[in-house]
Amino acid sequence: MSTTALLDRPAASAPVRHLRAVNHPARVETPAAPAEPAPARALPAGTAPRGFALYVGIDEAKAAADGVSLGVLVDALRRTLADLAPTAETYATVALAPVGSGGRDVDVVRLALHEPSAIARTKQEEPEDEESTAGGVVVDISRKRVLIDGESAAFTFKEFELLQYLVLREGRTIERTELVTSLWQGATEEDAPGERTIDVHVRRLRAKLGRYEDIVRTVRGVGYRFDRHADVVIRYGHGTPSPDRF
Repeated sequence: MSTTALLDRPAASAPVRHLRAVNHPARVETPAAPAEPAPARALPAGTAPRGFALYVGIDEAKAAADGVSLGVLVDALRRTLADLAPTAETYATVALAPVGSGGRDVDVVRLALHEPSAIARTKQEEPEDEESTAGGVVVDISRKRVLIDGESAAFTFKEFELLQYLVLREGRTIERTELVTSLWQGATEEDAPGERTIDVHVRRLRAKLGRYEDIVRTVRGVGYRFDRHADVVIRYGHGTPSPDRF
């Protein structure tokens, strides 16, 4: 639904609208008949609520038409939550979806962020890949595989993660330090590779890409990047990771 460009815009560029908490319901002259309470939903055994997710469906163009930006909306919601529950922890992420995705914005967001009930309603058997017999590279994020000239490539888990990480951040140069911290989260200092070890992983990745090795570009002295390439098809599928955070 969005790109990393919105993350580079300072929130101060648009007026910040602070949402106001409603502490009591509005008074009415004639009270309505009491509604029957909704039945309580049973929780799975051994579980307890730890928070909630609010899915917001709006793209940059619609936000701009309303005089705000996605960053401003996130900031306003966080400020309001801080007023209501100062101890609450928050995390926000942009939902990325292929350009031209149909349907309601909020439904696209729920699918992009892999919301279980949305996936359950829409999941179905995918047809055989039309690209499987075509030339070029198919990065199938939904099935965690890479096809090269119609043949499945023997990528290791880390090699696929590395390629996926670059593909999902198309057009952005990724530093080696970011690759280490993102792809080896939770690893101890002994287990996490050094920055130069990333170069070894990239060399192996390129070797398996064969004549398409140049789709992973080296930015000298900085890191690596993936740019849109005529020989590359990206298959996103449901639940594509949405890595860009506020």
